[in-house]
Amino acid sequence: MTQMRLFGPGLRPRARHLVGILAVAVLAVLAGCAAPDPLTPTVAGTYTTRPMTNGAQIIPPTNNPPPEPPLPESCGALASLRPGPQPPPGRMPPGGSLAEIASRGRLIVGVDQNTNLFSFRDPSTGTLHGFDIDVAKEIARDIFGDPTKVEFRLLTSAGRFSALENNGVDVVVHATSMTCERAQRVGFSTEYFRAFQRILVPHGSDITGPADLAGKRVCTFLDTTSLATVQRVAPDATIIAVPDWDDCLVTMQKRQADAVSTSDSLLAGLATQDLNFQIVGPQLEEEHWGVGVNKAREDLVRFVNGTLDRMRADGTWMRLYDRWLAAPLGPIAGPPPAVYRD
Repeated sequence: MTQMRLFGPGLRPRARHLVGILAVAVLAVLAGCAAPDPLTPTVAGTYTTRPMTNGAQIIPPTNNPPPEPPLPESCGALASLRPGPQPPPGRMPPGGSLAEIASRGRLIVGVDQNTNLFSFRDPSTGTLHGFDIDVAKEIARDIFGDPTKVEFRLLTSAGRFSALENNGVDVVVHATSMTCERAQRVGFSTEYFRAFQRILVPHGSDITGPADLAGKRVCTFLDTTSLATVQRVAPDATIIAVPDWDDCLVTMQKRQADAVSTSDSLLAGLATQDLNFQIVGPQLEEEHWGVGVNKAREDLVRFVNGTLDRMRADGTWMRLYDRWLAAPLGPIAGPPPAVYRD
């Protein structure tokens, strides 16, 4: 049999035309297979297209800012129970909250782990550190003679008051402002820390005070007095309310907020984690922090106040301040004074 050639004089013109078309098609397919994969496309837009932090709420500008709350001095929220004679460590009086804690062998303290400088987890050791953690250890020191006899239970800000009411913890040391409303629910110690609400912004920002927050996005905390303050001083701002303070730092780093506003002490903790941010503006609101205790456990309130009195007198409070807060916040004259109602 004579072998047919695809190319050559023996191929009919029409057949040569069809073969030519097929050859071109085959070459095109082969060329397509040999082409390199396209490069990953460049992401367009800003970081605002990234997902928000879990649990974040976006609160639009308000036409009805919340009213000014009553000053805590006006309702006696800052006046606590005077401590009696402080029993020596390891010899708690029988029949009360202190005896119950002593028999248990540990003080149960409600804290969080996301408030840098006050209550945060050291990533290298997994242990909790900070000013609030050390205050809690001083209370345990006076009960047991051993500051390590503490069980820390992590609480959300919303859950700290119910934990006290249900006796899930003995005390809460959780950067808690004493307000008239809160003083109706729980007992407070004397003031152990004083803070002032301000604003945190990136270096180079045009925001220098509350007037510059109009039309901007401001991150703050869901269950805090700071949120209402932002709504009062900047009603035209959009608020991004998040569950934890570290979420505000991430939100700023992702450029989903233009500023953060809360107490200067907490802002200092964020700024020490990222030196691209700075605290600006005047003091917006004064905050008085107290140790929370169940209202029915008056003996424990008085004991905690005895510990705070000792810390003021023997220099422990200033040593803790110098260790954790003097560098970012600057020197101060001393701890806030105690105010008693009896």
